[in-house]
Amino acid sequence: MVLPIVIFLNWVWHRLLLLLFIKMPRFSDRLLPRNSPPSRPPVPSSLSFPSFPKCSLHGRDEATLVCDVHGGILRTPSFFPFFMLVAFEGGGILRAFALLLSCSFLWVLDHESQLRVMIFVTFCGLRLKDVEGVSRAVLPKFYLENIDGGVYDVLSSVGRRVVFTSVPRVMVEGFLREYLAVSGVVGTELGMCGEYFTGLVAGSGLVVRHHALKEYFGDSRPDIGLGSTSFHDHLFMSLCKEAYTVDRASSVALPRSKYPKPLIFHDGRLAFLPTPLATLTMFMWLPLGIPLMIFRMLIGILLPHRLALFLGSASGVQITLKGDRPIRSSPEKGVLYVCTHRTLLDPVFLATALGQHLTAVTYSLSRVSEIIAPLRTVRLTRDRSKDADTMQRLLREGDLVVCPEGTTCREPYLLRFSSLFAELADEIVPVAVDVSVSMFYGTTASGLKCLDPIFFLMNPRPRYRVHVLGKVPRELTCVGGRSSHEVANYIQKLLADELGFECTSLTRKDKYTMLAGNEGIVHHHVKRS
Repeated sequence: MVLPIVIFLNWVWHRLLLLLFIKMPRFSDRLLPRNSPPSRPPVPSSLSFPSFPKCSLHGRDEATLVCDVHGGILRTPSFFPFFMLVAFEGGGILRAFALLLSCSFLWVLDHESQLRVMIFVTFCGLRLKDVEGVSRAVLPKFYLENIDGGVYDVLSSVGRRVVFTSVPRVMVEGFLREYLAVSGVVGTELGMCGEYFTGLVAGSGLVVRHHALKEYFGDSRPDIGLGSTSFHDHLFMSLCKEAYTVDRASSVALPRSKYPKPLIFHDGRLAFLPTPLATLTMFMWLPLGIPLMIFRMLIGILLPHRLALFLGSASGVQITLKGDRPIRSSPEKGVLYVCTHRTLLDPVFLATALGQHLTAVTYSLSRVSEIIAPLRTVRLTRDRSKDADTMQRLLREGDLVVCPEGTTCREPYLLRFSSLFAELADEIVPVAVDVSVSMFYGTTASGLKCLDPIFFLMNPRPRYRVHVLGKVPRELTCVGGRSSHEVANYIQKLLADELGFECTSLTRKDKYTMLAGNEGIVHHHVKRS
């Protein structure tokens, strides 16, 4: 019975979208300007432009360049993956599944109808705040990874950049202005009802690039135009003084070292570019990944370290341990492990790899994570004197784990280390921790933190690398005469060098201000009688 019902619902969904966007031409026409040009206006019979490597990069400081995002700046010509990111991260898994279902008939539609359908499925009912959050915290990572390195060199050589695109402006404007210093962005505007998107295009209609360029520049002509080999791009580029085509066959990704702005913070759960095939693979994996996640979680909670390590490795979790368990010098005070912070599971994997019972201190741990944690966790208050007393007491009871960054960072950077730990311990052991995931990120800034371990353990083959370094020499600690800030900076640099990361002075507050618009502090309200 299930299969016929699914087929029937899928058929109803397709008919609804076809009725809305194809079978109602009068309604669709009202979404376009009355003077909208025909979809294929006349064009000179011979338009042939050289490839962009032939564009001179010298003496362009006063030049104006125009291009599109897809077919120009990005190596990925399809805009489906970026709509999927908005649908999944901003709307949830059901909306993402609906967008994936639409792929079964999108290929039979023309370009304009495809875009209208994807806009409707992706944006209908979404809040403006949620979409802006995705555009600010999620999309820039995937845009940067898809920038064409050669096109970026051309962009960097000119003094003024203007982008014309038919995709919704809200998806691209923030990235283009912040990372590529684009001075003007003309994109499709979407209809709204209060703070929510209707899913329909606004009265100005879908942006027709060559028409929008004429309106934007008037009688003047931009100096350089970049575009693909498609008909509409050629028409768009013919309005420029110079025009160059972008050849995707020879495109190369922009290396991280050349990013116009370092990518340190980003949010979202998806760790891959969600093309239709990749998204289908994810949905096919979920019925296997959820039971596997439950199995991995249960063995970590219920079984001894050695057996949990064996079964976890058999289930696909790769744990690499380098270094030996340090020997405690004094029975009266424990060893303080200072870890880089990649996920909430850092102390768990360290304890499992060492086969040792540890206590972890943390900030803003969710109640669910605290309950299911297979090791003792103690919440800190962010009051320096109280936290110092708490950590001193815990060190007298045994070995302790602390992550002085105070929050996780996904990229190869280390945030500023809090210096409190350096004042408390005589024996400090730095631990370089790094993770690799292929499908889901196990961290979040704006989502539910209780789901972080769940998403991490749903990855097919998550990998944890733990390198226990030797004890910090006594003369390099506070006991040896160094200040707590010197010790913290020394250990940060030591761990960064071991991992091949870069040290920063950024903090937890910087991360959450950028990604979530708050300071990242969870306030626990006490009910008063």
